[in-house]
Amino acid sequence: MLYDWLSGILNYPIFQYFSVKIMLSFYFSFIVNLFFLKKLSSRLPRDRGKLLSVDGALSKGKPTGAGVIFLTVHLFSVLIFNSFDWDLYLSTMLISAAMIFGFFDDRSASEWGEYRKAAFDLLVSMAGAAVLILWGDVTIWVPFFKNVLIEHTIIQFIIYTLVLWVSINTTNCSDGVDGLSGILVLLSIGSLAILLYFILGNIKISEYLLVPFIADGANWSIAAFSIVASLFAYLWYNAYPSAILMGDAGSRGLGFAIGIIILKTGNPFLYFLISTVLFINGGTGLIKIALKRFLNIHIFKNIRFPLHDHMKENYNWSPTQIMIKFLILQLVITFGVLILIFKVR
Repeated sequence: MLYDWLSGILNYPIFQYFSVKIMLSFYFSFIVNLFFLKKLSSRLPRDRGKLLSVDGALSKGKPTGAGVIFLTVHLFSVLIFNSFDWDLYLSTMLISAAMIFGFFDDRSASEWGEYRKAAFDLLVSMAGAAVLILWGDVTIWVPFFKNVLIEHTIIQFIIYTLVLWVSINTTNCSDGVDGLSGILVLLSIGSLAILLYFILGNIKISEYLLVPFIADGANWSIAAFSIVASLFAYLWYNAYPSAILMGDAGSRGLGFAIGIIILKTGNPFLYFLISTVLFINGGTGLIKIALKRFLNIHIFKNIRFPLHDHMKENYNWSPTQIMIKFLILQLVITFGVLILIFKVR
């Protein structure tokens, strides 16, 4: 918004190009985060250690809650470089709300209860769903079928809320290995940024591929690339052995970000394709616990979740091995499935 005002004063057409906005937003988020993550890390709360995780004690005492820094920088990036858009601005505020809630948990002397966090996640997910329905102008399209669209408001609200809640919690559960959650989220949001800018935000390409054109897709891609840049800066310090941790402030805010951007594409099913490894790593454990706790159904008895803990304990994978192999799996899935979805459709 501020950028649009300044570029209007300068009156140079080049400053109106979305590609220029993406570049400036990207480098702003990367450079500012690179500086402040190092400068402010000493003021962050200290990690309590993850008692139920394999090698969870290794994180004890490290600065955590870094998400409050890099997602705040992202907020300023959106305010500076993105044109005003109700659904984008409100969604960014909800990312910040999820971040702040997570940060309060990070700085608490004892970890907050599961139901307390689940309830807040549900509230912010419902708020995100309402924002997209009221201001997002989003129609759900189904993979592999060119004419199947879902426009019923109640069904949309339920689907949106479910995707956002699942995304927040699976991302949170995957944050237990240096670099893992950051690199998987980076890949997911980076893929979405490319989709929004080059395909869904391009009227000619979207028409050719028989997908709905998103008029503000390029504007959303600026925000998505800003998150990618923020994660690059974070991973600079979180690469094994990590110096800082994103904490719940980062994982909950990023989980909401993945969900809301996926929903903006109009295809919530993309979550299971673009964030497959995040879902399997963290989400399958949630399903396992829910079935056992509420229905007394036992599944995956011999598999420990999050899956990265199973790989550590049973296969002696190092943090670097886990990160690289999970990354390769997600790259292979994303590359193949996205081509299949758009071409078959």
